Order: sequence, then C-alpha cells, then structure tokens
Amino acid sequence: MAAEVQMSEVHDHPESHPQPAPEADTPPHPEPADDLVTTRHTLRIGGAERAYTTTAGRIVVRQEVHKDDVFNGHRAKAEVFLTSYTLDGVEPGQRPVTFAFNGGPGSASVWLHIGLLGPRRVVMGDAGALLPPPYGVTDNAETLLAHSDLVFIDPVSTGYSRAAQGEKPKDYHGYTGDIESVGEVIRLWTSRNNRWLSPKYLCGESYGTLRAAALCRHLQERFGMNLNGLMLISSVLDLGTLEFSPDQDVSYPLYLPTYAAIAHYHGLHGERPLADVLAEAERFAGREYPWALARGSRLAPQERAEVLTTLARLTGLDAGYLDRVNLRVEHVRFFTELLRSRQRTVGRLDGRFLGWDADYGQERFTADPSYDAIVGPYTAAINHYLRAELGYANDLPYEVLTNRVEPWSYKEFEGKPVTVADKLAAAMRANPHLRVYVACGYHDGATAYHATEHTISHLAIPDQLRANIELRYFEAGHMMYVHEPSRLALSRQLAAFVSGAASEDS
Repeated sequence: MAAEVQMSEVHDHPESHPQPAPEADTPPHPEPADDLVTTRHTLRIGGAERAYTTTAGRIVVRQEVHKDDVFNGHRAKAEVFLTSYTLDGVEPGQRPVTFAFNGGPGSASVWLHIGLLGPRRVVMGDAGALLPPPYGVTDNAETLLAHSDLVFIDPVSTGYSRAAQGEKPKDYHGYTGDIESVGEVIRLWTSRNNRWLSPKYLCGESYGTLRAAALCRHLQERFGMNLNGLMLISSVLDLGTLEFSPDQDVSYPLYLPTYAAIAHYHGLHGERPLADVLAEAERFAGREYPWALARGSRLAPQERAEVLTTLARLTGLDAGYLDRVNLRVEHVRFFTELLRSRQRTVGRLDGRFLGWDADYGQERFTADPSYDAIVGPYTAAINHYLRAELGYANDLPYEVLTNRVEPWSYKEFEGKPVTVADKLAAAMRANPHLRVYVACGYHDGATAYHATEHTISHLAIPDQLRANIELRYFEAGHMMYVHEPSRLALSRQLAAFVSGAASEDS
C-alpha cells in the first residue's frame, strides 16, 4: 500500500463540526485531515528533570489510485491514531525510536502504552490486591523514553483508528491489510520526522509479536528499512503452537509447563521450588508426554497409568479427570477445572488471578478473571489521559479491545499453518545485526512460554545468529508488567536492549 499523510500540528477533527452537503462537482465525502495535538511535559528520570514532547491524534493514510492505467490522485483510506513521545534537548537523528503496538487482533496499544513503556502509567494494584475504581495515573520513572523515542500505534478499528469515510474496515481486518497499513504508518512517521538514520525498534505484545515479526520483513522488502531490534512480549509467532484440536497434539505438551507453574502458584506443589517444578514439566513435555500421545491406542495400560500419575502431579488435576479427557487438557478447561473444588476459576491471561462463576459444573468458564481485573483500570486511565493530559478530544469510543475486527482474515495461509517464523528468520538472515528480545510469563495461559521456546528453537537461521536472540522469564502473566517486580525487571531489560548495554538482570 503506497500512501501519503497530510500532517499538521493541531487541527479540529472533522467529526467536531457538521459538514456542508456536497455539491455536484465536489467529492462525495469531505476530505479528512490529521487532527494531531502537541503538548509538552516534564518527568523526573534518574534524578534529573527531563522535558519531552507528546503528539497525539489521527493521521490520514492515503493510497495511490490508478484508473485505466492513469494516476488519479491519492485517496484517503484510513485515519490511524497514534501517540508519539520525543525527548527534548537531544539530537533526534541519532536517537533510537521504538514503534509499539499490542495484539488481539483488535487491541489498541493501551497496554504497552500506559502499562510499561510510556512516561505515565496506570495505578491498579495486582492479583489479590486490586485497587477499587476510579484507579489512577502516575509518572513512570522507568519509561523507555529515557532511552528511546516512542510511537504507539492503534491499528484500524482499535483505539480511535477507523477506516476513512466510504472505505471498508474489513480491508484492514486481516494479516496482509494489517501489516501493510501499520507498516505505512511507520514509514510515514519516520519520513516526516527525519528519522531514517535513527536506530529503529519494534515492540509488540501477543498478536503484536506476530505483527512485529512480519512487519520486520515487510519493511525490509517494501521500503528497504532495516531495523535494529524487535522486542517481543508474550510472543506467538506460530499460531499452531497455541491451537487445541483432536487431530494434532503439538499444543498439549507445550502448555504443560504453564499448567504446572499456575498450579504451583496456587499451592498445589507444596513447598517445592518453582524452578524444580518447571524443570520436571519441561523434561516430561519434551520426551515421555508427546511420545505417549503419539502412541494412541498402542499405549499399554501400565504406561498410561504412569503418564496419568505424572500429569496429575504436575498439573494439580485429578487423575480421573485426566483419564476422561484422554491425557489432553485444553487450556480453558484447565483454568476452569484447576480450582473447581474451591469454587474458583483462574485467569487465562494471568493464572495468578482468581475469579468466580455462576455454575461450577460447566466445562469452561464464562469469563477470564484476569481480563476482567485489568480492562477496567486501563480503560479508565487511557480515556482520562488522552483527553485531560494530552488534550486530544474525540467523541468516538476508544476501543481498548474490540471484536469488530472479527472474523480476522488469514486468507494468505489457506491450507497452511499461520506462522511468521519464516518471516523472522528471513529478516535475521538478511540483516545479521537484527537483535531480538523475547519476554515470557510463566503464568501466561494465552501464549505459553514453552511454545515460544519451541518456535524460537526452530527458526531457520545459522547458529551464529542465535546469539542475537535473548529470552527472559517472569513469574507473572501475559501482561507481566501488572506484577510490579516483573515490571521493574522488564523495564531494565528493555532499556539495556535498546541502549545496547548488558542488562543488570543478566
């Protein structure tokens, strides 16, 4: 997608005022314009007061139009909301810039924005100690802004981003449309701000890691833009590692260490250290367990009994239940079953969180208690922050996590697994200086850490490039920065990664 953006510092949004009826010789829709708002702030970082500039608003993405092989101008296709932070008093050309987004698909960048990377962060408490509404926003002394300028991008239909009037949102609700539109925003921001010679990083979370890996290769191939690094938080590069189905057994062993970690957190492993539990779970998941599943009906009764005993010990589930599900525990079933005897459910995004349900006889919980705990504070904080502190006003709802992008299109993968591991490997082979940081939460039931290890270990790259990949682990969930010790450690590690220094957590 080739496009241009018309940028200005401050504009009224076209939705703020009624538009006159079009005349016969005018375009059928009013021409949209950027509505960027710039504000200036200060923050104490490392004992010093630092000034920074924030720009928030929607930029218009345009596509080159050709009709009968004749160029017919640039057509507005989408209005993409972003928030950028640049540190004042430094030479921008050499300063790193990080483009960040979350996943879903259908998620705005709110989680990374005010949970981890930005100069302001939400105050909400943690598992077992959640604060009551209306929550709060506070300075983030650990912001990555100390080491890199930041650009948070909300893909089309998330946040305040929308398709342009007269355009189809579904053009962006799929793998290729998403990659091309976000990639175009990155190119535009880089060009408009004269940052082609700046070190450039992508930071994605969840589906945003799949987007980041694919974008890395897309930016190379489409624009000749090489990146310095990828920061992949709660990663999924191969969706096949997270899918549970009767005709494939890949995911069941890959999720076993996560089940064991969550069982440990809730006291089902006694005083045994977590590291010991995970080591046993990983050994069993790598050898006996997949072998037993592959045996099918050839598995002898005594062999099956031994597998059941080990699975029960590791997962905290009853051996009879494990027998009834034929040794295969689907993940939402696990979150529903683990503490059924206590009439509690555990979180999918973060297994440390507990919830209640209306019926403890059902097979799958009706809601994820970890998402229920997190969504309220983040939604309140971002709506307050953008309007009250950054001065951006828009009467559209800020879509934190929307299902309007469904069904998400993977038409490019018809008959094939949905994976971008090949894209990441190709990007690393083409640019041997590309570094990759991967953060995993032991209690993340959405993107299991052992599945991430599986994908990374199978990348088609030469051995000498494997040193470019750094995997780190946290005793927390999908948004591991909800857990304060993990937030602090993750912030330190990302700062070291971007600055090229050795992390103090090494």
